[in-house]
Amino acid sequence: MSGLLPPLRVFRGILKELRAAKGSTYKKTLAYNYVIDQFRKNEVTGERQCRARQEALHASQAYLCLLTSTRQHLVLHNLYHGKGERTPDQAASMVGLRMPSQPGGKGWEN
Repeated sequence: MSGLLPPLRVFRGILKELRAAKGSTYKKTLAYNYVIDQFRKNEVTGERQCRARQEALHASQAYLCLLTSTRQHLVLHNLYHGKGERTPDQAASMVGLRMPSQPGGKGWEN
């Protein structure tokens, strides 16, 4: 991620990832309460501009990236590893290739 995202976008993204991970009961988790408290604590008023806010925003953006990447990894892992061992024909077709055919219509085995 190149630049800092707006705090509201990061906040909504974290809550979206928590909802995807925990389902409809995500509001009852400790993580939900912690995120709400931290964003309220680091809210900037007209009198307060500090470096800690930027550090907190960067940490929250990194946490959002971690949650998103973990969810995407689990989706990919289930897609490609959930079905067990594949035949060479199936593996070749997944990447858009075909196995060569033997003369006489027989496969590689004898």
